[in-house]
Amino acid sequence: MSTPEPVRRAQEIESWSNRVLVHPLSAKLVPWFAAHGITPNQVSLGGLACGVLAGVAYAFSYHSSLAVLGFALMFAWHVLDGADGQLARLTNSFSELGKIIDGVCDYVTFTAIYIGFAYLLMPRAGDWVLGLIILSGAAHALQSASFEMQRQVYNVFGLGRKSAALPVPGSAAKPGLAGTLYWVYERAQILMAGGAASFTPIFKAALASACPEEAEALRAKFRAQFAPIIRQWALFSSNTRTGLIFLCAVTGWPLLYFVVELLVLSWALWWFLRRQRGLYGGFELT
Repeated sequence: MSTPEPVRRAQEIESWSNRVLVHPLSAKLVPWFAAHGITPNQVSLGGLACGVLAGVAYAFSYHSSLAVLGFALMFAWHVLDGADGQLARLTNSFSELGKIIDGVCDYVTFTAIYIGFAYLLMPRAGDWVLGLIILSGAAHALQSASFEMQRQVYNVFGLGRKSAALPVPGSAAKPGLAGTLYWVYERAQILMAGGAASFTPIFKAALASACPEEAEALRAKFRAQFAPIIRQWALFSSNTRTGLIFLCAVTGWPLLYFVVELLVLSWALWWFLRRQRGLYGGFELT
């Protein structure tokens, strides 16, 4: 079976936890999934089940053992979340629907965690906590859309990977529910692109007019300039949130997670987007 693109993600922009632990474990599962005819979407849904069960565990995490169980279930979700993409690239079966399912599973997992924390906190702190959680969830969605957009830009322009196609500003939604959901997801990414949307046509034109050697030199220059900051964007990854959720739960301060999400990470997003715009605007194509 041919593999038109590397099965593993670009390691130079991955967080240390993915490089060292999560993705190596995912890679061990992928051949077994492929041999047994398990599809990437089925793997995604298996991860979703782990995420929802983690939410249930965290809802009762005033017992520290259940906080540990919640963390273990979220770790299993991370492994399966890494495996679905690897399996899709191995079997050349990535699709818009698969991207939607993967994204929806991510959001549903964290929604389950947030609902679990709401169940835990509201009887103790009051109904106002629900408003804080909803605002934190909205901030989380914007941060994740921006984080994934920067990774997509790197994969397309730095590595030339077609499976990470960039959203097109002004494009119409494709027919059907999947097409509409994909369009909404792309609009959120463009909104939080940090200058990537305006940079995209400029860089595409430069690649199109360059000879192969010049195009590869441009990609190498892009990788050298953007890989360091893309690694730093891992602050907004689900791995970071998983660790923070566990620490806040196991120490008995689950409310602190939402304060950090809403205030600290939102400020950090503004700072990262400002830096990103500067890098896109200052990139020299010669």
